[in-house]
Amino acid sequence: MIESSAEPLRLFASDNASGVHPRIMERIAAANRGHCVSYGADPLTRRGEESIRRLTGGRTVDFLYNGTGANIVALGLCTRPYNSVVCSEEAHIATDECGAAERFTGCKLMTVPSHHGKLVPADLDGFADAFGVEHHVQPAVLSVSQSTELGTVYRPDELLALARAAHAIGLTVHVDGARIANAAVCVAREIGCSPRDAMHAVTRDAEIDFLSFGGTKNGAMVGEALVSYRETPDLKYVRKQAAQLASKMRFIGAQFEALAENDLWFQNAAASNDAARRLAERLDRLPEVKIVYPVDANAVFVKMPRHAIGPAQAERFFYVWDKENDVVRFMASFDSTADDVDDFVAGIARAIADGDSTHASEETP
Repeated sequence: MIESSAEPLRLFASDNASGVHPRIMERIAAANRGHCVSYGADPLTRRGEESIRRLTGGRTVDFLYNGTGANIVALGLCTRPYNSVVCSEEAHIATDECGAAERFTGCKLMTVPSHHGKLVPADLDGFADAFGVEHHVQPAVLSVSQSTELGTVYRPDELLALARAAHAIGLTVHVDGARIANAAVCVAREIGCSPRDAMHAVTRDAEIDFLSFGGTKNGAMVGEALVSYRETPDLKYVRKQAAQLASKMRFIGAQFEALAENDLWFQNAAASNDAARRLAERLDRLPEVKIVYPVDANAVFVKMPRHAIGPAQAERFFYVWDKENDVVRFMASFDSTADDVDDFVAGIARAIADGDSTHASEETP
């Protein structure tokens, strides 16, 4: 078989579709030399943990295989089966984790309607009424996504107010930070601070308790980190029981050390946010396309003509978010280029125009 020499297209389907950042791949290869003690008792893991601890201001950092694993371990640490977890109706734990939180914790998810994916303190009103009533699940955790599943970002004051409202009624606060780097970059640029200060502002300074820190959506091959802002003596047992303890953990630790070194995490997130902004600007020039949510991070949600969706997907695949309303989702990655964006938008414009001309010819007597 003759392989094509053409460079594969970079997609806007998901930031999981991208490859591994070259610097991270180099670090993985370097970690492959020789032997190390297993299950995280090695220098690479310890250095990776310390890098992320400094970056996030956490008390402890522990590595896991994936984001769902980080979420269920965090939730499992602070719940019993009679508890409930409060979250937005768009939260990843509620929509895209196949009921993992319910299965592994035994808890009920209490979803709340939200505006552009973000909750506000008033959304917690009424949950405290269940406390002490044996007929009702007992609320224990507030879980929020940062950035949200709709691509919006909680500003530091918004998240702090929400965390304080949750703590006031006895809830632990968990942040699903699969795209926490994108959120921090957004905040840094908006308020004019360093990315590391912004990271602290939306994590430690927002008084959260647990953070699932994403790596794979920001250039890593595999692995996420669970950052704890309080004592977690049971974490190692919960992680092991959830099948999230990696035997050759040095390969995960090496990736996170590389992400933290010279702020590669920031460079990658900034590149994907910039690509999303460029994509939104170009799409906004197409009168048939409407951007439906604010573009804060690296996601762009648009409503586009139904007839153009299939042909545009055939050129560069992407996901339909809301089929009934013709809303689709585009995700930029750390390696999305300006040319990728412009070519993608040109393809969408062609799909719209071709469909319009076909429809017009069909109506011509």
